[in-house]
Amino acid sequence: MSFDYTMAIGSFLVAIVVGLTGMGGGALMTPMLVTFFGVPPLTAVSSDLVAAAVMKPVGSLVHLRRGTVNLRLVAWLCVGSVPAAFCGVLVAKALGDGKDVQDVIQKALGVALLIAAAGLAVRGYLAMRDRAEGRTPASRRTALPGEPAATDLPPITVRPLPTVLVGIVGGLVVGMTSVGSGSLIIVALLAMYPVLKANQLVGTDLLQAVPLVMSAALGHLLFGDFKLSVTAALLVGSIPGVYIGSRISSRAPGGLIRRALAFVLLASALKMFGVSTIATAWVLVGVLLAAPLFWMFLRTRHGLPALPWPRTDTRAESDAVAGDRIGEGRIGER
Repeated sequence: MSFDYTMAIGSFLVAIVVGLTGMGGGALMTPMLVTFFGVPPLTAVSSDLVAAAVMKPVGSLVHLRRGTVNLRLVAWLCVGSVPAAFCGVLVAKALGDGKDVQDVIQKALGVALLIAAAGLAVRGYLAMRDRAEGRTPASRRTALPGEPAATDLPPITVRPLPTVLVGIVGGLVVGMTSVGSGSLIIVALLAMYPVLKANQLVGTDLLQAVPLVMSAALGHLLFGDFKLSVTAALLVGSIPGVYIGSRISSRAPGGLIRRALAFVLLASALKMFGVSTIATAWVLVGVLLAAPLFWMFLRTRHGLPALPWPRTDTRAESDAVAGDRIGEGRIGER
């Protein structure tokens, strides 16, 4: 078994992004293998999923110990996602052998990447809308600076049927493309259960992804095109990368990183569809120019300043935030 050191370095860099954002594992790792290292799409999906099955339990156990997991939500998601992930492998295998199945997997991967990029945009929009409506500091998903990550889970009513359907769709996509356990399902949960805080959302998604990814990995071990050399290189690079990314995530500009991640996902999707380099460059330049203008338009529509730069009246803003915290403390004392 030959060990590819450049592949390990690439997985290390991707894993840092994953540690910073909590998203983009399969959405970045698999396209990297296909685009830069010439790994066949089915082999890339199989090897990436087996590597993810080894790594997923680590982060999920941390969240489980901190109490940031909704176990009922995890159970209903797994009802749909675990069998669907295994079936996704069978669907990919049933599509054919050789170049035909590789082409189908590559196109499916491109679709999944586009959905993941759109999901990141939706997630950013919802967060911006929450800030505009004044809900984020008191009752929404983001903890205040200095607060502990583990807080009591807010009461939610789990909706079994929609949750199972999300699991089924996410499981099929993960089984076929390795994309979705973090990028797609977490956005669906965000839309269905908006009262969950960010750490609780990530913790619930991480724990449900463990049996999901293991099911898909088992299917690829039995029916896919698993390569031990590729998986070994991914693990050697990604384990320290995720650790480093997680360590610095509290100081990194998360919004900027997620925008960059969406940009990379779009570029990867275009390459999966076979778009030429010149056409891809033009599309990315167009997005780079249009996206900030559209985002400023959305901010102004919701009553926020067009540019999220610090205003000169920072003292008044700080006093307002302090007043909000005092009010929250009084509410908690009642």
